[in-house]
Amino acid sequence: MASLPSSLSSLLFLTLALILISVSPALSTSRQALDDHQDQPMKTGFKVTLNNVDSGGSFTERLLQATTRSNRRLQHFNKMVSNANNSNFRSGVYPADGAYFMNFSIGTPPKSYYGIMDTGSDLIWTQCRPCLCFSQPSPVFDPKTSSSYSNLSCSSDLCQNLESICNDGCEYIYGYGGGTIIFGYLATETFTIGGVSLPKIGFGCTIFTFDGEGFGDGLVGLGRGPLSLISQLDEPKFSYCLTSWEGTKNSTLVVGPQASVNLTAGAGAFNTTPLLLNPLIPTFYYVSLEGITIGGTKLPIPNTTFALNPDGLGGVIVDSGTTITFLEFNAYILVREQFISQVQLPLVDAFNETGLDLCFKVPSDPFSVQFPSLVFQFQNASLNFPTANYIIGDSRIACLAMAPSFGFSIFGNILQQNMLLVYDLSNNTLSFQPTKCDKF
Repeated sequence: MASLPSSLSSLLFLTLALILISVSPALSTSRQALDDHQDQPMKTGFKVTLNNVDSGGSFTERLLQATTRSNRRLQHFNKMVSNANNSNFRSGVYPADGAYFMNFSIGTPPKSYYGIMDTGSDLIWTQCRPCLCFSQPSPVFDPKTSSSYSNLSCSSDLCQNLESICNDGCEYIYGYGGGTIIFGYLATETFTIGGVSLPKIGFGCTIFTFDGEGFGDGLVGLGRGPLSLISQLDEPKFSYCLTSWEGTKNSTLVVGPQASVNLTAGAGAFNTTPLLLNPLIPTFYYVSLEGITIGGTKLPIPNTTFALNPDGLGGVIVDSGTTITFLEFNAYILVREQFISQVQLPLVDAFNETGLDLCFKVPSDPFSVQFPSLVFQFQNASLNFPTANYIIGDSRIACLAMAPSFGFSIFGNILQQNMLLVYDLSNNTLSFQPTKCDKF
């Protein structure tokens, strides 16, 4: 049984790092495959429920929280892409906000926690004692109470994957979109997820946080980088099915061979499109979006608008942690204009309430309103979305759950709701199937 390292040098490092973070955004990066902390590849499947972070509260309160979080995430992604394009960048471990929580346990004996499920980052972390931390729902994890906790040395491959400064152990520090800063030590521990015990999982034991409310007890990274849970388990297939962002019903994450068991022709039409890899930011899951059709009208979007460029810019990221969908500015303007021309309802300025710039006034009989269809054409796949996946509202207003971005686009989780998404990293594909996710 090991305890957290603590020393004056660590505090001096933290002070220096905070000064550096005020000068330029901190990005933790990784560079090579994980192999030092496991004797052999781990092949373990599990199924776990997810909870919606925005359940509860009024529609506009939840929507404004979601759009604010999504915009902070977009700004952080922009910094990441910019830094990747202008520096010697290594395989990424990127912090980010999120929207759905997953349950897990840490240690021996196990203690229960829940954190954000995030396909847009890699590092797994929770807060650890002794801690200058934000208030979290569960008691802060104490490594001294676990017989399976082990600090990682600076020479370990796991530490080498996380760009860090080593003083009294493998230390990490980085900033999140919105101003959050976390600092801690890399360690290994036994995680229990979906009733399955997963030994020697590398994770971040965070002992300092600044402005970190909204993370639950931490974060579980499911990105493509080597520090993510998916990479550490060496499981090439996982899936999730997200219930409505407005509801309280649980969603589901499945890791392992059972991830695609419900993806059958008899359960409804499904589509498969290639997953693209950005060598400069390999954490992200990119897809090739080739066109958008609204109400039968195919928009005149140039082929290059959504392309992933050799310099690492552009592309479309599929992200579980971003709530609304961001489209490259020129494409978004065409989408916005087309909805305005086809929806015969008065426009409402509800930006201060919702964070969205295209909202319509709903008539007294909301069931009389018909919104135009929305179809995304991906490479080898075409998705016709239910109206609830892109038009959200209450008895007063209905808003387009999209916003403009610059340089790249994000396929957000409202657009993904009630759809089974299967990530097959062996074949580099992403499959979609309409699904009642609360029944999954």
